[in-house]
Amino acid sequence: MSEEDRYVFIAEWYDPNAALQRRYQLLYYSKDGSVEMYDVKNHRVFLRRTKYDGLQKEDLFIGNKINIFSRLLHLVDYGDQYTSREVGSKKEKTLALIKPDAIKKMGSIIETILDSGFIITKTKMVLLTREEAMDFYSEHHTKSFFSDLVGFMISGPIVAIEVVGDDAISSWRKLLGPTNSSIARSELPESIRAKFGTDGTKNAAHGSDSVASAARELEFFFPSSGGRGPRNTATFTECSCCIIKPHAVSEGLTGKIINGILDAGFEISAMQMFTMEKANAEEFYEIYKGVAAEYSDMLVELCSGPCLALEIRGTDVPKRFREFCGPADPEIARHLRPKTLRARFGKNKIKNAVHCTDLPEDAVLEVQYFFKILDS
Repeated sequence: MSEEDRYVFIAEWYDPNAALQRRYQLLYYSKDGSVEMYDVKNHRVFLRRTKYDGLQKEDLFIGNKINIFSRLLHLVDYGDQYTSREVGSKKEKTLALIKPDAIKKMGSIIETILDSGFIITKTKMVLLTREEAMDFYSEHHTKSFFSDLVGFMISGPIVAIEVVGDDAISSWRKLLGPTNSSIARSELPESIRAKFGTDGTKNAAHGSDSVASAARELEFFFPSSGGRGPRNTATFTECSCCIIKPHAVSEGLTGKIINGILDAGFEISAMQMFTMEKANAEEFYEIYKGVAAEYSDMLVELCSGPCLALEIRGTDVPKRFREFCGPADPEIARHLRPKTLRARFGKNKIKNAVHCTDLPEDAVLEVQYFFKILDS
């Protein structure tokens, strides 16, 4: 086999039973989509070469977390020069921020990001304190617009997104358009600021302007050092829980599903991306154990990649939102209630686009599981 067909990465997996971080060499063969794993410490084959449909070449970049046979692997380094040269050369991470003025348009902005070929690897809705906003924009503290900018950025929730792609820093800024939305409308009418912005401050979204800024700004919102970053916006009152399932996230449906929820008049009051460990999925789905015949398949799906947890608010929301999601089986949903989320975006009873709280008394508990327990 030619070298061209094979990519090698160093991957880490946390083994909860032994409380150890284990290292593997992960080989991916693009010709037939097969994977192979070697245990680095013990110098032995851990997984013989096996075809694995759940992995694409696009998923392979440093920093990403991938799921292989229910093991959540963190890609930490390239395994050889060839892989580094082929995969690593153009891939960059940058910060995309959806500002308070565009929060009602977040579905459309996320859709634009995904349609432009970017991958979203982290997402969190936050409400900045004045100190956090001043810290984030510290480079502008001598400028005349500084206090207006800070005031605007703490006026409502914002959505922080880690975006990955080829030349992501410049590509995302190009997609944003000129800082002033009026200039954007005349010069780049298809840009995000032209479509969703108002002026030079209320300009819908932000993008890091350099590799150094991207690293600093991503660390601010998504600290790698075990810190918390700005807190999430969950209210835990008059709410229901929605999870956009991993298959829908990987199919690029996130923006469309968010738009569907907002267009139906629901409020999304908190949002965060999680990659579930099996133990967490079992804990969360515990009420379905022994009740739902599909329980074990539900676990596999929830752990198969990143999911997006949402807190949904509104009057009588658990009941109304469950009706809006539709029957668990998308085939039945398409037949009986074609406008529901599962009818529009579901594939089958397991990959049915979204999970929603079934019983009103579980609503706050489910929201707390993600936004209090997992986000700590």
